[in-house]
Amino acid sequence: MIGNLFVISAPSGAGKSSLIRAVLAEDRNLALSISHTTRSPRRGERNGFDYHFVDPAAFQAMTERGEFLETAEVHGNRYGTSQKWIEATLRQGRDVLLEIDWQGAQQVRKAYPDAITAFILPPSIAELERRLRARAQDSDEVIRRRVANAVEELGHVSEFDYVIINTDFEEARRDLAALVRAARLTLIRQSARHPEMLNISTKV
Repeated sequence: MIGNLFVISAPSGAGKSSLIRAVLAEDRNLALSISHTTRSPRRGERNGFDYHFVDPAAFQAMTERGEFLETAEVHGNRYGTSQKWIEATLRQGRDVLLEIDWQGAQQVRKAYPDAITAFILPPSIAELERRLRARAQDSDEVIRRRVANAVEELGHVSEFDYVIINTDFEEARRDLAALVRAARLTLIRQSARHPEMLNISTKV
C-alpha cells in the first residue's frame, strides 16, 4: 500500500513548523521529511532532526547525482528533499509531510500529481511581521525581506488544494489534522487498507 504525500507551504512566520510538529506528535503513521539545506542552524536546531545541514558543495553534488525530489532557493539558501527517502517511506504505507515552499511544491506536483497540498497563512501581513519580530532571530533587514517575500508568495496560494488561516493555533492544528484524516478515508485508500470488505461491497 502507498501512503499519502502531503505538501505544506507557508510564508516564514505563519506558524507552519509549529503546526506540523503538533500534528506529528499525535499521529504515529505520519512522517516528516527532513530537508537538506545549505543555511546555518538557528539557535536550538539540530542536524538530522530539524534539517540535514550541508555545505553548498555537498548540496550541489547531491543535486548532480539526482538525489533530490525537489530543490529551491529561499532567502539565499538552498533546500532539497530526498527522493529515495520519500519513495521508501510511502511504500511502507506511511503518510509523509513535506514542509517546503511554493517552488518545491510545483516540482513535487509534477512527480506526484496525487499529492495533497495545503498553504498556511497568517491572519494578516501585519501579524506576520509581529510574529517574526517576536521570534527575535532575525535582523530588521531580514525581517523586511521575509515580509516582502511573503507578499510575493501569496500570489501562489491558488496553486494549492487547501488553505488554513492560522489565527488561532489550536483551531489551525485541528484543521491540519482533519485534512490528514480525511485523505485516509477516500475510497482508494480504504480499499487498500480493507480489501476484504470493499471488494465485497463493490460487487453487491
